[in-house]
Amino acid sequence: MIPRTPSRAELDHALRVCRPTGCADGDVLARVSWSVLAEPGDAVAGALIEHSGPARSFAMVRRAMHHGAGELVEHLGAGTVLGAGTVFGDGADSVGHTLGAALDRWRPRLPDATSHAAVVAGAAVGARLLVPGEPGWPTALDDLGPHAPIVLWSRSGHAHPVSGCSGALAVVGCRANTVAGAEAAAEITSAAADAGLEVVSGGAYGIDAVAHRVAVAAGTPTTAVLAGGVDQLYPAGNTAMLRDVCAGGRLLSESPPGTRPSRWRFLARNRLIAALGGATVVVEAAARSGAINTAHHVLQLGRPLFAVPGSFASAASVGCHRLIAAGHAQIVVSPRDPVVAVVQADPTDIGPSAGPGADGGAVALGTRRDPHVTRVLDALDRRPLPAEEIARRSGLSVDDVVDALALAQLEQLATPTADGWCRP
Repeated sequence: MIPRTPSRAELDHALRVCRPTGCADGDVLARVSWSVLAEPGDAVAGALIEHSGPARSFAMVRRAMHHGAGELVEHLGAGTVLGAGTVFGDGADSVGHTLGAALDRWRPRLPDATSHAAVVAGAAVGARLLVPGEPGWPTALDDLGPHAPIVLWSRSGHAHPVSGCSGALAVVGCRANTVAGAEAAAEITSAAADAGLEVVSGGAYGIDAVAHRVAVAAGTPTTAVLAGGVDQLYPAGNTAMLRDVCAGGRLLSESPPGTRPSRWRFLARNRLIAALGGATVVVEAAARSGAINTAHHVLQLGRPLFAVPGSFASAASVGCHRLIAAGHAQIVVSPRDPVVAVVQADPTDIGPSAGPGADGGAVALGTRRDPHVTRVLDALDRRPLPAEEIARRSGLSVDDVVDALALAQLEQLATPTADGWCRP
């Protein structure tokens, strides 16, 4: 993020760039502050915003940081809809415990939780700030419920809206693709372009890059959902491609500009890819991979899922074969199969559900490592860092960071020193 506090004149200019249809009100700026405070997909943050509004909930959380969660618990009440066994659980004790844990993981970032620096950084690259309920907001993301993004940053050289859901096909797959996988991704993307569909992917090497490049060449809109800020063109080897995507489509992110990509955020952004697509096709995927993680989100949303079969001897097709064998994904017989599913889908019939295989089934739909350990390892550096700094970087509480570091040390993935923790 920008190290100094921008002046009022700088902020006003940045708001005019990021909000060309109207100046941002307090709720919009509060949403940006929330996105700095909480990691993507934080259900407690999403539920608080839904219950009390962005500005009021943020102000109450700031007070709770200094005076305890009592007022916030009383405000929510044990009998509210939010306390009925969903995000907060049942009863005042459960609400208090959930809020206490959330405050602990947000506290290290509280000093940085200001919207000003994020807005100025977004304006520097011509990004547009989108919020729910306004033109340009992909309504398909609302199906994520409390896990929906708080805000979106859109960077585009073209003024087309994000179609989302009924008009988009998500194409995902492994980074180390085979020639056959690239050919399959190209044919499916070409079929989507012929049908006038938007192509959604993650901007990564491999299958993602093939899908974006074919969409750009075909002149069809394509969206790259990034794991960092829209000013962070990652991976570096895809910089030219991402600029092409930006010119004819858009780069989309829920993280504030200046946010660095990390393994944890790659997994979190996969739910956005799944939600943006009226259907998703997995072209190639190892048994455990980001593409399989995306498939998990597709199943939870109850959206159509397709998988491309490959050679039984190819490690790049194991995940696809397991999805098909378990009945979680439809087999792609023709490149038009996923396209037909999008065109025929009625978006009013699409909503959150516990889809088949949402509990994992025969397919590994998660990561091998504890998610807190993954986030802590992403935050580590070669130089020693204190637990408080690691908490600020990872979005976890200091206590959770200490526990995760202990597990990482057992796996020889983190090394304690007199000045803190670092990578081995």
